[in-house]
Amino acid sequence: MAEVQYVNMGDFKSEVLESSLPVLVDFTAVWCGPCKMIDPIVGQLSTEWQGKVKVVKCDADKNPDIIVQYGIMGIPTLMLFKGGTLKERVTGYMPKDKLVAKLQPHV
Repeated sequence: MAEVQYVNMGDFKSEVLESSLPVLVDFTAVWCGPCKMIDPIVGQLSTEWQGKVKVVKCDADKNPDIIVQYGIMGIPTLMLFKGGTLKERVTGYMPKDKLVAKLQPHV
């Protein structure tokens, strides 16, 4: 499984909004139980979608400006950006098959 890189306020625009590939952002925190549950799924998607979708994480505690900017009220929140535009948002844990079904149309 590929190591998923973290983004922050300093590189969010270049890594996510300006990416030529769709980008799945996992907004997470180290203390969050549901985040730990969805983490293996995010890692699997990173491997399975390699070359088609960039998968990154964003630490909610270290990047409050991004959290406020996108109105994130709970974590984990997964957001799929394509061409700099938010295409899909999922908050909370979701089994892999249901998550893929929501994200696949944008991939």
